[in-house]
This record gives sequence, structure tokens and C-alpha cells, in this order.
Amino acid sequence: MADKVLICKDCNTEFVFTEGEQAFYKEKGFENEPQRCPECRRARKQARNNRSEREYGNSRW
Repeated sequence: MADKVLICKDCNTEFVFTEGEQAFYKEKGFENEPQRCPECRRARKQARNNRSEREYGNSRW
């Protein structure tokens, strides 16, 4: 298995999907490669977290 260069579907920049990340995905049973670069994944996750805090208030169940 070798590193793969992928293109982010949000910002269209290249990012490397390393051998270690590929092994992790395989171990977890993920069948699809990542579609977004790490920066866009972080931004998307942060936006989801902010949205859920607004919807449910600041309390975390």
C-alpha cells in the first residue's frame, strides 16, 4: 500500500491519504476514501458542532 494523493471535493486542493490512514480506514471497516482534506473535515465538524449547540443550547446531555 502506498500513499495516495486525493483532491478535496470542497476546496479542490490535493492532500495525501497516507498508508497509515488507509490502514486505519481498513481496520475500521470504512469502504470509501476521504472526500475532504483534513482542514475541510475539521471546518465541517466544527460547523456541525456549532449548529448542534445552537439547536440544543449549551448543555451536553
